[in-house]
Amino acid sequence: MMHKFLIGICLVMGLSFFAHGEEAAGDSVQTTYHISGAASVTNNGISLLPMFTLGKPAAIFDLSVGNERLAFEPQFRFSLEGKPWSFIFWFRYKAVNTSRFRFQVGAHPSVAFRTFNLFDAQGRSVSMLGHQQYIATEWIPTYVVNKHLTLGIYYLYSHGFTEGSTNNTHFFTLNAGISNIRVAKDAYLRFNPQVYVLKMDDRKGYYFTETLTLSSPKSPFSVSSVINKKLNSEIPGDDVVWNVSLIYSFNKKLKRFF
Repeated sequence: MMHKFLIGICLVMGLSFFAHGEEAAGDSVQTTYHISGAASVTNNGISLLPMFTLGKPAAIFDLSVGNERLAFEPQFRFSLEGKPWSFIFWFRYKAVNTSRFRFQVGAHPSVAFRTFNLFDAQGRSVSMLGHQQYIATEWIPTYVVNKHLTLGIYYLYSHGFTEGSTNNTHFFTLNAGISNIRVAKDAYLRFNPQVYVLKMDDRKGYYFTETLTLSSPKSPFSVSSVINKKLNSEIPGDDVVWNVSLIYSFNKKLKRFF
């Protein structure tokens, strides 16, 4: 029942994306759209749930296409060997976007790929690439304290409907964003700490994550590092997970006149 509800949310958000564009065409003289994205290479692919990793170098490609309210944001993850890791197809909507408070909702279908070892008729081990399908929603309220500090909550619910996948995942975080920390001429740091609770079916865990990013407004390249620390958890996984990533980003604005 729950997965049907989530599928409905994804469909509604997808239809809203196109409907909003048509409404803008009728009501506005000018609409601004964006095409942005990033390509990153990392020594260790870390999942959206930071306690899970690919365990090997990875390449991640993000794309965002939309307007001030709605965006379609697919993400494609691969190991550097060329094997697919996961594909996520986000639809995101900014319900509230003021100078002090922001509230965004999102939904996605996704596919996670896994390598399984099977035996053929001769008893030889054969590697097969399988997949698990998920659908999820996210809720993101954020309060802007000042140009350097934001405080927020992130909640994600995911449902797996492939045999062998986790049926119900709850991911809840308390997070902060500390940005525009000048460390040198045209070089700035951004720090994003968060504590979170993760519940996967009947198992629960508590964690702390921090992300540190060094960037420059004069360069499309940035360097980022993620460290995830297990505090107390029933979920199997490493006590500490970390990576370092090199990221190339772009952002283009397009204006449509009616």
